[in-house]
Amino acid sequence: MTGAERPRVGTRDIEDLRGTFLGAADQDELLAVQTECTVAYTSREGWPAAVVMSFLRRDGRFWLTAVAGRDHLESLRADPRLTLVVDNRGTGLPGRRMVAVQGAVTVHEDRATKDWFYPAFAQRMAADDPAAFVRLLDSPRRAVLEVTPTGRQKSHDSRKIAGDGRGGPARSSPANRVSGRADRDLPPEAGRHTQER
Repeated sequence: MTGAERPRVGTRDIEDLRGTFLGAADQDELLAVQTECTVAYTSREGWPAAVVMSFLRRDGRFWLTAVAGRDHLESLRADPRLTLVVDNRGTGLPGRRMVAVQGAVTVHEDRATKDWFYPAFAQRMAADDPAAFVRLLDSPRRAVLEVTPTGRQKSHDSRKIAGDGRGGPARSSPANRVSGRADRDLPPEAGRHTQER
């Protein structure tokens, strides 16, 4: 069977998910409306571990905050590699959308970084009283984490699957048309993009 004759994914099965990645514009939309991500890292004991954190995205990098002594911060000091996963749960965006970015963490504890990050983070979190939130954040043991994308990126967009990947009738929409690579926020040397299969 040629590629042109291959049935659309979700029609016969959902094994081959090539082409179901999240396009660049949809990725930007997701990262603009979602404020939480899952951070997967390696604990100091060598176990896979994960934590849900709020994030701020700026200039293609992700910025988070944590307190000294917490396992995720101390583990990331020891091994700065992580995978940051953002999905659309709780956002109201249709379908099931996900992007996972490999990255490396730089821990900042300097005053200049905190002075720009805390107000921007408070604004991003839509705090009722941003100034009060900044005062809560600005504690002695708190650090700012800068995540620089460094590796392969994976993403998924269920709207590109017939029946949204749940076996319903196939529907046609602009989201069902593959719209190009979704890795423009990665540095050129890390611009390899894969999909779940």
